Amino acid sequence: MTGGITETVRGVDADSFRAALARFASGVVVVTARDALGAPHGFTASSFCSVSLRPPLVLVCLAETAASYDTFTRAADCGISILAHDQTAVARRFATRGADKFTDGAFETLPNGTPAVRGALATLACRIRQRHTAGDHMILVAEVTHTGEGEGRPMLYFGGAFRELAP
Repeated sequence: MTGGITETVRGVDADSFRAALARFASGVVVVTARDALGAPHGFTASSFCSVSLRPPLVLVCLAETAASYDTFTRAADCGISILAHDQTAVARRFATRGADKFTDGAFETLPNGTPAVRGALATLACRIRQRHTAGDHMILVAEVTHTGEGEGRPMLYFGGAFRELAP
């Protein structure tokens, strides 16, 4: 034990791994794309980050078990909405399997044709450049082709729950 942290080299169980990673606060995004017929699909993610400034690249991870997985294996474009603190209902809806995610009309269309959450802190229109399999997830690397900025405070994901920064 070093500094109060127990290290396990082998045999980390899923619950311990999940509990440890829940101690890392992250932002929350909704990622959207359209299928071959033009129907919108999307998911909530906290595994999102910037990759490169030149070219402007971001990445997001999607579980193989996600209902929208097949759409994202084929989509050329995607939209990413960085959620504000007051968009918890949207985050929950896009994280719920089988939910009718696009019913409330609180969306706008990005220049690449993908939906974005209206009122998000920022929106990114992206062209998907690479897909990588990593364990039970797909890593999408996307080039940002357009950005939009909103106002507000960020939504956070910490300890297995959506949170917000104190005002």
